[in-house]
Amino acid sequence: MKTIRKKIKSFSTAFAILLLLPIFIVPMHHAPVSPAYSLLALGDSYTIGESVPPADNFPNQVHRLLQEKGLSFRQPEIIAQTGWTTDELQDAIRQAGITGTYDFVTLLIGVNNQYRGRDTAGYAPQFESLLQQAIAFAGHQPGHVIVLSIPDWGITPFAAGRDREQIGREIGAFNVVNKRLAADYQAHYIDITPGTRRAAADPSLLAGDGLHPSGKEYAGWATQVAAIIEKQL
Repeated sequence: MKTIRKKIKSFSTAFAILLLLPIFIVPMHHAPVSPAYSLLALGDSYTIGESVPPADNFPNQVHRLLQEKGLSFRQPEIIAQTGWTTDELQDAIRQAGITGTYDFVTLLIGVNNQYRGRDTAGYAPQFESLLQQAIAFAGHQPGHVIVLSIPDWGITPFAAGRDREQIGREIGAFNVVNKRLAADYQAHYIDITPGTRRAAADPSLLAGDGLHPSGKEYAGWATQVAAIIEKQL
């Protein structure tokens, strides 16, 4: 009987000690599901990256930089084609039948307006319409739209025999328009034009066709675009 009482006493003591011990509950941690952000790039040959591998165009380099920063982005959607003017981009957007929205939108268009001898008077309303659409595609958030200036192709080997200074002046006039409109609508603006002129002394900044930027040049654009997007997020 004493033995039984001793065992009961020992059990009671042990149970009491257990009650005094802190109870640790290990929570089940689930990895947070990061949203997959979206990017729409509107433009022409400078957007699709004529004469460079698709991975080297600036939208895809933006995607890669953001992924490296730990930001989940879907592959960019690109509506662009070599030779397009503002009205041709407008037609392509209409044909694409976009119904949804994107987290960010880039817009770079106008070099072919200049190349075909069109004036800024016709460019302004067409670019404004495209910018308005870009803002709508970005969920009516102008701060999520990034306008890039038109590169100066007058410094490239392709422009040999042409009036390089005139090309530069005309490109500058078109850029005055798109910069003003970007400011009016409170969209971001990146002036890439001065950087593109460095290609006159550095052939590595040009693609093999002697006209379009190389992946190295696009990397500079992508860095600036990615920095704006990262700041917005």
